[in-house]
Amino acid sequence: MDRIVVIGTGTMADGIGAGFIEAGAAVVFLGRSVEKARLALARAVQIAQSMNAAPSAVRHEAGSIEGWNDWTGVTWVIETVAEDFELKQELFAALDARVPAGIPIGSNSSGFPISRIAQGLTSRQRMFNAHYFMPAHLVPLVEVVLGEDSDPVLGEAVCELYRRSGKRPVLVRKDIPGFLANRIQHALMREALSLIDSGIASAADVDIAVRYSFGFRYAAAGPVLQKEISGWDSMARAAVEIYPSLSNSATLADCVTERIAAGKTGMKAGAGFMEWPAGKAAAERAAYEERLKASFAVLKMEAGS
Repeated sequence: MDRIVVIGTGTMADGIGAGFIEAGAAVVFLGRSVEKARLALARAVQIAQSMNAAPSAVRHEAGSIEGWNDWTGVTWVIETVAEDFELKQELFAALDARVPAGIPIGSNSSGFPISRIAQGLTSRQRMFNAHYFMPAHLVPLVEVVLGEDSDPVLGEAVCELYRRSGKRPVLVRKDIPGFLANRIQHALMREALSLIDSGIASAADVDIAVRYSFGFRYAAAGPVLQKEISGWDSMARAAVEIYPSLSNSATLADCVTERIAAGKTGMKAGAGFMEWPAGKAAAERAAYEERLKASFAVLKMEAGS
């Protein structure tokens, strides 16, 4: 049985821990205080139960980051602390000294490459980015990213750990900004926002166009497989016409900068492209999670399974 240490007590920690709990692993939550860690553990157990996890006799633990030091049987350590570079560097320096050799260590950071976080550390070959997507307990993907000095064989072992836990990991072989999925996501978002800025489509119509065309198909087949099915020759003919007119802007779209300046940053602020009174935001978040669960059922229908 895997024994997982989750360092941090925020939203991502809850979801990451819940995924391992649901998979039957023993999970240790470490926070700035034992009390914070216990609250995070309780939330993670509650989330796991909402995922229809069967009651388990597995013992989970909570402790303080500085005071806990029982690494017996630990197979993976992942930090989810605040997105603060100096904080992460300090934490990894401490883990470099405290965690026994051979136990891999990951960072859920989406902004700081593991090559920088682990720079100069003695055991940096066992350190990786392990990037989740929110909500972490529902989105299957985990990007396991190799830093400049990360051991690829150990990276593959981390991927196998995630497969045992019911996730779909990918091994990203070079430590580049945005890793893999976020690069693809940002390329799409840049074009979508450019179309809104140009008055070609509304924000609502952009969402409809994505969800009910290629987005709808992507739950069944990724972009490469989809073109394997439809044919690369037709894609290539369309690309000749479309590529020259695609946005290649290196700056953020006006429609976003204007909203940020006005404090309209989305649901958390009560408004973005849409208005989000509290009740409406809560209902949409709940519906979003239900749609994700339904999508996951489709993803499990692999060919030959």
